[in-house]
Amino acid sequence: MRKVIIGAQVSMDSVMQAPGGPWEDPTKGFKFGGWVMPYFDQEFGEELDRLFSEKFDLLLGRRTYEIFAGYWPYYDETAPAGGIARAFKDIKKYVVSRSGEVETSWQGSVLLRDIADVKRLRQEDGPNIVTQGSTELVHALLPRPSVPCSCYP
Repeated sequence: MRKVIIGAQVSMDSVMQAPGGPWEDPTKGFKFGGWVMPYFDQEFGEELDRLFSEKFDLLLGRRTYEIFAGYWPYYDETAPAGGIARAFKDIKKYVVSRSGEVETSWQGSVLLRDIADVKRLRQEDGPNIVTQGSTELVHALLPRPSVPCSCYP
């Protein structure tokens, strides 16, 4: 059975966002884009390097996939973070989309329609599966508590 590893930058008050800039994801009036960057240090970089140095497949929700597909295939592999661009180029990328309306021409991309497809994928042989961002997908993958909890909608 393959492991699903959730790779995410999450604040103490549950804001999940990539280490982008102030323009990143202003959904619902969010105005603190780029909050992660001041906390990016050597340990943070080493953890990312560790995560992406092992063999893995990538699992993304539709919105995150579209952001990645519009960015990483065009990133200069000789620039800083070029190793991530190279890794993303050569791996299998799974995108979960309930509507199925997603462009999957990014080399190595596979469309999954629901969480049941992800569960089947976990049962197959292969490397660990790493998520990035994809808040709605991550929440759908987490087990629900057996007692009422205000942490889940």
